[in-house]
Amino acid sequence: PMYFFLLNLSLLDLGSISITVPKSMANSLWDTRVISYAGCAAQVFCVFFLFGAEYFLLTVMSYDRYIAICKPLHYGTLLGSRACVHMAAAAWASGFLNALLHTANTFSLPLCKGNALDQFFCEIPQILKLSCSDASLRETGLVVFGVCLFFLCFVFIVLSYVQILRAVLRIPAEQGQHKAFATCLPHLAVVSLFVSTGMFAYLKPPSISSPSLDLVVSVLYSVVPPAVNPLIYSM
Repeated sequence: PMYFFLLNLSLLDLGSISITVPKSMANSLWDTRVISYAGCAAQVFCVFFLFGAEYFLLTVMSYDRYIAICKPLHYGTLLGSRACVHMAAAAWASGFLNALLHTANTFSLPLCKGNALDQFFCEIPQILKLSCSDASLRETGLVVFGVCLFFLCFVFIVLSYVQILRAVLRIPAEQGQHKAFATCLPHLAVVSLFVSTGMFAYLKPPSISSPSLDLVVSVLYSVVPPAVNPLIYSM
């Protein structure tokens, strides 16, 4: 099951980094910053879909590690092939619905404050700056919904690792502890990198926002995790 989930994570990483980086590289080579309206909408949808699905998949992977460490004798029963497929499909479907909701809300707004985004890809906070209508209520509702969902997954991951840590510390042999930590630390590192960069990008106060800082933060959460994940897991 761990390698099945890693396969899904690899596909999501490959897709998420392919949405933003090639277009940005092409713009740099051809000295242009143009993207069509439909292309921008597609980019927003794909970014939210792939990154949302990745976060849900990382939550599922924490459950996989919890069962492997805390209930090893039930591992084959609780995480059979059908259960793994269903959990992975749920992660992909949740990312799809989340992306559909955010994209539909963003591009239903009239944009009348120019057509220039201070970013290397289409990002919702930058697009909302171009809106000429008061969408604060809808935007607040979506933000609250997203934060609640994000927080529930985060709490589930934390609780899983609290149980894992308690189980590992009860292992008498040092070699057994090392093996248990070796299977969990890569996942924990990926989750920490993904969550910390994403939270800083979307929850930082407006007072410290600037075009250069927004650009750096966007690179940190959209490019660095997909690029670093294969290195973390290969180690």
